[in-house]
Amino acid sequence: MATIKTEKLKKNYGDIEALNDISIEVNKGDIVGFLGPNGAGKSTTIEVLTGQTDRDAGKVKVLGQDPEDNPVELRSKLGILPEREDPPSFLTGREYFEFISDIRDKQLETDKWVKRLRLEGKLDKLTHNLSKGERQKLMIVQAFFHNPDLVFIDEPMSNLDPVIQEEVKKIFSEHSETVFLCTHNVELAQEVCDKVFFIKNGEVIEEIKDTEDLREKFLNHYDY
Repeated sequence: MATIKTEKLKKNYGDIEALNDISIEVNKGDIVGFLGPNGAGKSTTIEVLTGQTDRDAGKVKVLGQDPEDNPVELRSKLGILPEREDPPSFLTGREYFEFISDIRDKQLETDKWVKRLRLEGKLDKLTHNLSKGERQKLMIVQAFFHNPDLVFIDEPMSNLDPVIQEEVKKIFSEHSETVFLCTHNVELAQEVCDKVFFIKNGEVIEEIKDTEDLREKFLNHYDY
């Protein structure tokens, strides 16, 4: 059974066609890239697949169920890292870790993550006093710590220094389940993904199973 399967998925916002006939299949254990420029439809795809917004047409199965049937139940099996979201500003990092641990009903190995993402001395500060990169690290932890069946990641490397970026790539590769990575970073997709879908103007225009020379293949479809 595919982890993700869509058939002719459509989503409109008024007169704007955000997604048009998206048909993809993602297998268990894959790291799959959804690669395209800003505004291509990557974030909208995540919102539909995770039950955050309803589609207008087509069929969708995520972990064997329709996201619209019981989105709360589905999201309990997922990890989600949106592109533009921070932990609550009124919590310290430590309080945020306790919060997500309670929500997921799973113990978070705080010391392991602090060491791995170099968060020493940061957890007792209010999150709004942390740098953007430090807040991004907290969000990465909440997406992966409970070993979900499927992780949706949207532009994960924002504001991270090169050393932490390499550590995050290791986290992707070590995760035993499926990772769905939305990005415009060709080098990242080539390095970590098993296969890549090119998306442009809300349409999947090519599926790439051999990511060698991905930049050249990408540039053949885009204007930059």
